[in-house]
Amino acid sequence: MPTPNHAALEFLLTRRSRPAKTLTGPAPDRDALQPILTAAARTPDHGKLEPWRFIVLEGPALTRIADAAETFGSAQGRDADAIRKARSQFADSPLCVAVIESPKESPKVPVLEQTYSAGAACLALLNAALASGWGANWLTGWLSEDRAFVEGELGLLPHERVVGFVHIGTETSAPPERPRPDLDAIVSWVSE
Repeated sequence: MPTPNHAALEFLLTRRSRPAKTLTGPAPDRDALQPILTAAARTPDHGKLEPWRFIVLEGPALTRIADAAETFGSAQGRDADAIRKARSQFADSPLCVAVIESPKESPKVPVLEQTYSAGAACLALLNAALASGWGANWLTGWLSEDRAFVEGELGLLPHERVVGFVHIGTETSAPPERPRPDLDAIVSWVSE
């Protein structure tokens, strides 16, 4: 019989993202962020390719990104609410880690598996931040898909893309529990 890690299982059974709009400072400093990033980097990476990387956005970088969101949104004629939401995602964030899918050439590991690994790295980062006592939230939005924005403002290469923006800070209020999936509706048991 295996030895369970009750604390880890309890965390996973009760984990809950914190809405980014409820996060405030302080955010983890670089020393506090190091183990969170280390945990995220332990994600299964299909052949040790490390098909992802992290961009940590702090202070002035968040202001620059927020201003760019407004500029890009206005130039594209986006709805004022969409622009405000994209801008505030960064303007109000105490710290943001952009998780970047950066696929590698491989004769053995398809790009799709590398995409899955990048998504897993994003979830690992989110969970590591929450397990460390911080509030955290994984967001995307239209900016994450805008090639001019991600290449110009974040320095992404043409083959890279944003998997998520993980905002991390001090939570100001715990969100209420929400309904979870009905296992009977999503699980099939195959015995033969």
